[in-house]
Amino acid sequence: MNDQQQPQIPPPNYLVWAIIATVLCCLPFGIVSIVFAAQVNSKWAAGDFTGAQISSKNAKTWAWVSFGAGLLFAIAYLIIVFIIGIGFADIGLDSFDV
Repeated sequence: MNDQQQPQIPPPNYLVWAIIATVLCCLPFGIVSIVFAAQVNSKWAAGDFTGAQISSKNAKTWAWVSFGAGLLFAIAYLIIVFIIGIGFADIGLDSFDV
């Protein structure tokens, strides 16, 4: 494609994904995704088509990183709660024998 010819369709900005990942998964990584998502349309409008595509790719990547971090945190939390629950069950049941 010629550098002076504007592509017809701008890349997706993934802003909705970034916001959902920020609210539901992992705040720090989600914010990074929102920053990149916000850059896509402004770079596109300025004629920086390559920069817009890179920002789009980065927004998507960081949204997935946020989702993965949130998922890992949730799994670790459930494992810890399960281990603590088993520990309390073991000490709690034996102390009430009559």
